[in-house]
Amino acid sequence: MADKHVHASDHPGERASDDPIRLLAIRDTPLSVDEVFRAVGDDAAGGTTLFVGTVRNHDGGADVDALGYSCHPSAEAELRRVAEKVVANHPVRALAAVHRVGDLHVGDIAVVVAVSCPHRGDAFEACRKLIDDLKHEVPIWKHQKFSDGTEEWVGAC
Repeated sequence: MADKHVHASDHPGERASDDPIRLLAIRDTPLSVDEVFRAVGDDAAGGTTLFVGTVRNHDGGADVDALGYSCHPSAEAELRRVAEKVVANHPVRALAAVHRVGDLHVGDIAVVVAVSCPHRGDAFEACRKLIDDLKHEVPIWKHQKFSDGTEEWVGAC
């Protein structure tokens, strides 16, 4: 009887899942870290990386009081395109990304992304690519309001 040698990459858990994009949304309601974390749960994943972006109280040396996010109507489609690109280039078991629009205050959650992969290194790389590409390619704009009464628009792309 021949001894069948199984490589780690031969196991289905080492490959991308058939439908790894579990949750994508742009919302005008508060975001849930728990919802995003649950969305990427996968028994074949050995590593899950989650990033939470919050509104900070400063930017470029100026105090931020509040900000608002707005988006282009194509933003969700662009978010899907970004997610599909991450899935195509990493062994993603599950992926989720949600971004908030509307008026936010210091400390509010603005974005939550998460990725599950068979190994932690892949999960870190895929999650970083997801948040970086989301910030650079998805048409979401930030309108910051500073303590000194000035305002600034910051474009994501």
